[in-house]
Amino acid sequence: NEFPLNLCESHTSELNAETKEIRCRPFMKSRIAFCENHSYILQNSILETIPDIPVHSNGSPDPGQPVENTMSDDDYLEKNIPPEAEELSFEVSYSEMVTEAPKRNKLKKSEIKKEDYALTKLIVQKTRFGLTEAGDLSTEDMKNIRHLSLIELTAFFDTFGIQLKRNKTEKVKGRDSGIFGVPLTVLLENDRRKDPGVKVPLVLQKFFEKVEESGLESEGIFRLSGCTAKVKQYREELDAKFNADKFKWDKMCHREAAVMLKAFFRELPTSLFPVEYIPAFISLLERGPHIKVQFQALHLMIMALPDANRDTAQALMTFFNKVIANESKNRMSMWNISTVMAPNLFFSRSKHSDYEELLLANTAAHIIRLMLKYQKILWKVPSFLITQVRRMNEATMLLKKQLPSVRKLLRRKTIEREITSPKTSKVLQKSPSSRRMSDVPEGVIRVHAPLLSKVSMAIQLNSQTKAKDILAKFQFENSRGSSECIKIQNQRLYEIGGNIGQHCLDPDAYILDVYHANPQAEWVIKPQASL
Repeated sequence: NEFPLNLCESHTSELNAETKEIRCRPFMKSRIAFCENHSYILQNSILETIPDIPVHSNGSPDPGQPVENTMSDDDYLEKNIPPEAEELSFEVSYSEMVTEAPKRNKLKKSEIKKEDYALTKLIVQKTRFGLTEAGDLSTEDMKNIRHLSLIELTAFFDTFGIQLKRNKTEKVKGRDSGIFGVPLTVLLENDRRKDPGVKVPLVLQKFFEKVEESGLESEGIFRLSGCTAKVKQYREELDAKFNADKFKWDKMCHREAAVMLKAFFRELPTSLFPVEYIPAFISLLERGPHIKVQFQALHLMIMALPDANRDTAQALMTFFNKVIANESKNRMSMWNISTVMAPNLFFSRSKHSDYEELLLANTAAHIIRLMLKYQKILWKVPSFLITQVRRMNEATMLLKKQLPSVRKLLRRKTIEREITSPKTSKVLQKSPSSRRMSDVPEGVIRVHAPLLSKVSMAIQLNSQTKAKDILAKFQFENSRGSSECIKIQNQRLYEIGGNIGQHCLDPDAYILDVYHANPQAEWVIKPQASL
């Protein structure tokens, strides 16, 4: 499946000396050769809107261009928006936003030139509800988020006159055992027998670790192929021994781990990211929207991914940003990573013309660059989707009350007939649960912390009470023992029940606002789930 690169004629001699071992896998089925000094940019096509940069033969950006490094949360979540950045709101539906924007003359066409490397900086202002990661919601709530995101994505493209067609792609069943060619869900089922809380396949985490041990500063990592014989041997051993914990990782080097990481994604039964959405993205980019609009479309696509794909993608992009942070030594820029990895993360087994393959390849690489650039905000759930989930849950609860079973209906009528009798007047008394609800004053919540020595506390809320204030209060009450101090640092405040399944709250969330949005919720302090 691999063949030597067809190099650009003007750089053949120069690159041959430095890249003798480089191999390129064609995107999908077509043979597409590329030169990293001259990325394919077609005139009078969508690809003119995709940024390119001058690079040296070693793949590093021109010294005059800024270098992309791993971003911190503070780079995105700022109170004051710098002049070179744009604010991104999570409170208003994206489709509504792009519909209203032309009326306000705020939606400007993006003018990205080939030599422009830096993408627009996007700033997300925290609301009083804070920000929510995809993993902060329950499985059932995230299922609703996926459905709503797909509906929103369809409406979003519709505002541009683009029909979101999910073209059928050739399906591959995949293997039931082993590592390579096995669906993510099957791998996770096997891994959860060892670790019930795992969200990213353990073998993939091992590949990350091997590269991070000694390969982050290795020049050309992910561009060079390892020893073919060793790679084949390790693949066979992983398939046979990994699940039994008998594979010896100490003999594998970082280069071979990088090669197998690419093969892992390339051989999945279906690509990590839905390639069927790419034609719609191509049509969107042809209209030249601002980079913020491109991000909004991508954000909805990520929210519509199955949990296994989204969690794996998040871990992968976090890992790639660690590689990019060492670009000065490994020569792997954001541009290079996206170009090399696009064929492995977006692939289809359907037949396409060479031109279509080229459009797909370049668009996929651009999407990966967006993921890498906006890593810190891409996995946060828009608050307008959470609001819709609350309404869905409230509607479901109301429906259950409006459609009681025949048995409950007959029982209610019996009770109504007995109300007139003094002997049965006790029926009208409040139930213990309703009395408990009425006994709790307005604005007071009872927080439970089953893993701490102080297991319960009633807290009076005011307009400035944040989740971190409640955690600090429990921290103070449990501060007598040092071990308790350690425990509280790894725990978060959860909103459970009512109109949400489970919601791990942002430490900066104002609890009185959350309380008013979900007065029937229970409040629990417990460890936060992590990838």
